[in-house]
Amino acid sequence: MIFISDHVRVSGTLIGLAIGDAFGAPLEGLPPPYEPIIQMLPGGRFPRRKGEITDDTLQALAVAESLLACRGFDPGDLMTRFVAVYRGNPQWFGPTSTKVFDLFIGGTPLCDAARLAHEQAGGSRSNGSVMRGFPLGAWYAPDSVYDVSIACSRLTHHDPVAAHASAFLNLMVSRMCRGESRDSAFRAAVAACRDGEVMRMLGSYKEHPPEPSLDAVLCAHAALHCFMHAGSFEEALVTAVNLGGDADTIGACTGALAGACWGADAIPGRWLRDLEDLRHIRTVAEELALRGQD
Repeated sequence: MIFISDHVRVSGTLIGLAIGDAFGAPLEGLPPPYEPIIQMLPGGRFPRRKGEITDDTLQALAVAESLLACRGFDPGDLMTRFVAVYRGNPQWFGPTSTKVFDLFIGGTPLCDAARLAHEQAGGSRSNGSVMRGFPLGAWYAPDSVYDVSIACSRLTHHDPVAAHASAFLNLMVSRMCRGESRDSAFRAAVAACRDGEVMRMLGSYKEHPPEPSLDAVLCAHAALHCFMHAGSFEEALVTAVNLGGDADTIGACTGALAGACWGADAIPGRWLRDLEDLRHIRTVAEELALRGQD
């Protein structure tokens, strides 16, 4: 039996995600900077306040709060929470989730919205379901998290590669939160992976350079690559956000992995001091740690 042996790793997952999101947000949509950015800054193409979180964190918090309220994954409750976040900040959302939420708000049944959005857009393999899913890894034990991750992804992303990319990373988080090493968690995710494309890209992450893309598999790979090559939380995150591109989401995914590995205590204090809404994020993270599955 694997137990949640260290609550600091669960807290690290959610706080690390938020740190990566806020750190990367001002670099979103830009090329890699000439000199590495090592502290949170305001500004960017989509002007952000210093330490401001985006929908990456807000959706992850919605997942975490739904798990706590419902004592597990509840599609209806979670979609209601997603829509509430979307109504408050529609400008932050990508085209896949935007289409799904608009369909749902317009009366399309939950079971049909993601499929219809996929058909109308001609695809749905963007990274929105990858970035938000990490609380599932903190909550669910390794033998449960893969299938729940698939179901959570498919609420908005009908394409299977988005679901399996999320499941791969969430399984790593589940195992690391329960005391396993980074390498052991990676080997377990490779063994459990049920999608050929995800397996080829993530299972052989060393063979591909990281690309900070909106694509679910490329995003997951970039985060995994930065994390697996790093010796610390700080090194992983600085590498990730300085890739540019979809820097907030690559940062969020990398931060979640690194936080699950090294724990919340490994996050530099200067970043914690700058993070918007840290008290609430920490409270939710601590509740996840206390109530998650063994």
